[in-house]
Amino acid sequence: MKKTKIGVALGSGGARGFAHLGVLKALQDAKIPIDMIAGSSMGALVAAFYGAGHNMEQLCKLSIAFRRKFFLDFTVPRMGFIAGNRIKDFIRLFTHGKNIEELDLPVAIVATDLHHAEKVVFTEGPVAEAVRASISIPGIFVPEKKDGKLLVDGGVIDRVPVSVVKEMGADIVIAVDVSQVKKNGEISTIYDVIMQSIDILQLEIIENRSVASDVMIRPSVENFSSRAFTHIEEIIKEGEKAAEAIIPEIWDVINKRKETSNEE
Repeated sequence: MKKTKIGVALGSGGARGFAHLGVLKALQDAKIPIDMIAGSSMGALVAAFYGAGHNMEQLCKLSIAFRRKFFLDFTVPRMGFIAGNRIKDFIRLFTHGKNIEELDLPVAIVATDLHHAEKVVFTEGPVAEAVRASISIPGIFVPEKKDGKLLVDGGVIDRVPVSVVKEMGADIVIAVDVSQVKKNGEISTIYDVIMQSIDILQLEIIENRSVASDVMIRPSVENFSSRAFTHIEEIIKEGEKAAEAIIPEIWDVINKRKETSNEE
């Protein structure tokens, strides 16, 4: 009898993406199995760390201790202000230098190819390189060059990679959207301008992802800036709270799927 496979799609959203940790913790506490996971941008980073086998308590502690200044290496602006070598080393360290195919469960990392204007999905090769590409916010990070491609943030082309999880073989897709636009927030830097613009551009596209997924979780993170790295603990808690509220709906979807497929 074919087992019902559950996939999770983690969306982009800057610092608000730490809410993904709270969502994964709630799913784990509810004993909802995760058979595969895909992520764009911050969602890719969380997906990779989860796939590397870190338990949720470790990941939450690591995230709360995160300080952006330790991982930023500024460069002379040409294609971006941040070279991205430090963050790549950080990712490599905490994913044990693994390739994607060596992670504990199937993981897909989404990036955007600027030259060909198309989505690039990594399911094999070095984790650090793929995630570095996926988190490359245009104008902020220098794009990652790989296999003749010029790669930037996966959220540019696929903010919440529901279709990717389906292509991986998921029967049920749980999507997590942390892209809510913070209205009337302070916009005082080029980073603020770029992130707010991307958020606004993606508003309508996200609605289509809601229809395509079986369950859409939207943590209430709209009051946090995408660069709010000083509020990580609160953001994680919002993710956990949002997921806990929807756990009954998730089990309902799982049980109905099992009934229709006659799975034990």
